Amino acid sequence: MAYYNETTSAGSTLVERALGYAAHLLETAATRHAQRRVYNQTLTELGALSNRDLADLGLHRSELPRVAWDASQDATRS
Repeated sequence: MAYYNETTSAGSTLVERALGYAAHLLETAATRHAQRRVYNQTLTELGALSNRDLADLGLHRSELPRVAWDASQDATRS
Protein backbone atom coordinates (compact mmCIF):
# COMPACT_ATOMS: atom_id res chain seq x y z
CA MET A 1 0.00 0.00 0.00
CA ALA A 2 1.38 3.42 -0.94
CA TYR A 3 0.89 6.70 0.89
CA TYR A 4 1.29 10.21 -0.40
CA ASN A 5 1.90 13.13 1.92
CA GLU A 6 2.22 16.65 0.65
CA THR A 7 3.84 19.21 2.91
CA THR A 8 4.51 22.78 2.01
CA SER A 9 6.80 25.12 3.84
CA ALA A 10 6.90 27.96 1.35
CA GLY A 11 4.83 30.60 3.11
CA SER A 12 1.83 30.64 5.34
CA THR A 13 -1.79 30.05 4.57
CA LEU A 14 -4.39 32.77 4.35
CA VAL A 15 -5.78 31.79 7.74
CA GLU A 16 -2.36 32.02 9.39
CA ARG A 17 -1.75 35.44 7.89
CA ALA A 18 -5.21 36.65 8.95
CA LEU A 19 -4.66 35.41 12.51
CA GLY A 20 -1.23 37.04 12.61
CA TYR A 21 -2.70 40.33 11.44
CA ALA A 22 -5.51 40.12 14.02
CA ALA A 23 -2.96 39.40 16.76
CA HIS A 24 -0.94 42.41 15.65
CA LEU A 25 -4.03 44.64 15.77
CA LEU A 26 -4.92 43.44 19.27
CA GLU A 27 -1.37 43.97 20.50
CA THR A 28 -1.33 47.49 19.08
CA ALA A 29 -4.70 48.28 20.67
CA ALA A 30 -3.50 46.98 24.05
CA THR A 31 -0.32 49.06 23.83
CA ARG A 32 -2.23 52.23 22.97
CA HIS A 33 -4.71 51.61 25.77
CA ALA A 34 -1.85 51.26 28.25
CA GLN A 35 -0.25 54.45 26.93
CA ARG A 36 -3.53 56.36 27.20
CA ARG A 37 -4.05 55.13 30.78
CA VAL A 38 -0.53 56.23 31.85
CA TYR A 39 -0.95 59.58 30.06
CA ASN A 40 -4.27 60.35 31.76
CA GLN A 41 -3.05 59.26 35.19
CA THR A 42 0.16 61.29 34.92
CA LEU A 43 -1.67 64.37 33.65
CA THR A 44 -4.22 64.12 36.48
CA GLU A 45 -1.58 63.74 39.17
CA LEU A 46 0.59 66.58 37.87
CA GLY A 47 -2.45 68.80 37.35
CA ALA A 48 -3.36 68.39 41.01
CA LEU A 49 -0.06 69.97 42.09
CA SER A 50 0.13 73.66 42.92
CA ASN A 51 2.14 76.05 40.78
CA ARG A 52 4.72 76.24 43.56
CA ASP A 53 5.13 72.45 43.64
CA LEU A 54 5.48 72.39 39.86
CA ALA A 55 8.12 75.14 40.07
CA ASP A 56 10.01 73.03 42.61
CA LEU A 57 10.04 70.24 40.03
CA GLY A 58 11.22 72.66 37.36
CA LEU A 59 7.96 72.48 35.42
CA HIS A 60 5.45 74.99 34.17
CA ARG A 61 1.79 74.08 33.86
CA SER A 62 2.00 74.39 30.06
CA GLU A 63 4.57 71.56 29.99
CA LEU A 64 2.32 68.99 31.67
CA PRO A 65 0.90 67.40 28.50
CA ARG A 66 4.40 66.87 27.11
CA VAL A 67 5.66 65.38 30.37
CA ALA A 68 2.65 63.07 30.53
CA TRP A 69 3.18 62.05 26.89
CA ASP A 70 6.84 61.25 27.55
CA ALA A 71 5.86 59.20 30.59
CA SER A 72 3.32 57.22 28.58
CA GLN A 73 5.86 56.47 25.87
CA ASP A 74 8.55 55.44 28.37
CA ALA A 75 6.15 53.20 30.29
CA THR A 76 5.34 51.08 27.25
CA ARG A 77 8.90 50.78 25.89
CA SER A 78 10.02 48.46 28.64
